[in-house]
Amino acid sequence: MEKEVPPGPRSGSPSGAARASIMFEQRTRGTSATTTGYLRGVSDDPPQRAVEVRRSARRRRTVSAYREGDRTVVLIPARMSEAEERRWVGVMLDKLAAQESKRTLGDTELTERAEHLSEQYFAGRARPRSVRWVTNQNTRWGSCTPAEGSIRLSHRLQGMPEYVVDYVLLHELAHLLVPGHGPRFWELLDAYPKTERARGFLEGVVAAERLPRIPGAREE
Repeated sequence: MEKEVPPGPRSGSPSGAARASIMFEQRTRGTSATTTGYLRGVSDDPPQRAVEVRRSARRRRTVSAYREGDRTVVLIPARMSEAEERRWVGVMLDKLAAQESKRTLGDTELTERAEHLSEQYFAGRARPRSVRWVTNQNTRWGSCTPAEGSIRLSHRLQGMPEYVVDYVLLHELAHLLVPGHGPRFWELLDAYPKTERARGFLEGVVAAERLPRIPGAREE
């Protein structure tokens, strides 16, 4: 059973930077005599940062992460397997991203974000007239009225990782071009590299909240 513990100051962690710490259940065995640090690819959370994983023989039951300049540092126990390392790096990147996106975008910023995403993924063809937050959407993440060019996002998305909000924005922008959920619609969303990851995140939220349906799920 995973349990979250309050993050605290750690050696090498810059003051004021986003930090996260999680207690985990130790499942691996073995020993390691030294602490090691090495680059482990690049995070796909914007902005892109190198991910440095540091193993410590003194660390037993916690995984921590924080931003350090242009990289993300993840601190793990030396005994952790490579498979567990990959899983926990993903968990901590999502946790940091969620912490950093807690500042709520205003409607103007949300509109600017939608316009930027349209330019980046749809060659600017999706042109919403309005994009705003609403508080009356409790069973869906977003909605779109193509005839009006209006997009509405549920306030429940506020505080979720940026790539999740971007996915919902792109989902609704795609509806300005293709009304239904047919093959052409999903071809548009396939241009966004984090589509499946974002949908997995939202499916997890829905499962936790036991909502009746997942807006944006593929219709067979």
